[in-house]
Amino acid sequence: MNEHENEKVPYIVSGKSYTAVAINAASKAGEWIKSRLGTVEQLNTKQSPADLVTEVDKGAEQMIRRLILTHFPDHAILGEEGVEPGAEASARALEAAREEEYLWIIDPVDGTTNFVHSLPFYSVSIALAHRGEVIVGVIYDPSRDEMFVAEKGKGAYVHGNRMQASSEETLGDSLVCIGFPPDRTYAQPLNMKITQVLTPQVRGIRALGSAALHLAYVASGRLSAYCEIGLNAWDVAAGALLVQEAGGTITDTLGRPYDMSVRHIAATNTAIHSQLIQVLKEADATGL
Repeated sequence: MNEHENEKVPYIVSGKSYTAVAINAASKAGEWIKSRLGTVEQLNTKQSPADLVTEVDKGAEQMIRRLILTHFPDHAILGEEGVEPGAEASARALEAAREEEYLWIIDPVDGTTNFVHSLPFYSVSIALAHRGEVIVGVIYDPSRDEMFVAEKGKGAYVHGNRMQASSEETLGDSLVCIGFPPDRTYAQPLNMKITQVLTPQVRGIRALGSAALHLAYVASGRLSAYCEIGLNAWDVAAGALLVQEAGGTITDTLGRPYDMSVRHIAATNTAIHSQLIQVLKEADATGL
């Protein structure tokens, strides 16, 4: 294979390592999802009108499952589309799966609402946990052809370049992202409260609509911080490892260490982490 042919398939990695399989699955699923942009016909609501599930979500998850199980038939898989809606169902599914030796955690289309509206900010998120600890995290943005990859203890990369969290040292200099999950009764009011309290204290607030990409952007230094109430394991697992391996910090909204059960998260470049947590606590906007 010559040099130019290599360039055409930069993310198709040979071999059967965990990371290679995650990259291949994310790449193939992402390209298929992108090809379906603007063609969504059948929409269901999982929890509310804001929480959409498309046939594309389901098809992409099946594609990822098949690719993983081809290489690792004994591994367990926790995917968004296999879980009933709601926080309690998510917690039960995670509890049942987290004792597995190897557990893949996948979100086939993170940013479904964006995808449905043909807004090109959505991603494929794939993580692998070994005995409850995330050891591989891959997030693929098919719109920009950006593959974010982290392995435990080996750093985080995009386009093969090492990522480093940003260098802002104060909230006043920071660009901070927030999110609005579909839970309109509990999570949304708290996230609005966070928005209200942070807006006057930071350089800028953004809400882009894909938790996985928010975390990848903290890891790559494009965002100083990201916080959101009401997420699930598949929204966060891959991105959490990216943030940590890029020198950032991710905790719950009280500042306690991240694990896969954490649903209310704060991720930062580390330098502003204590400031962000303090603001959330003072505003009583931690959800905890």
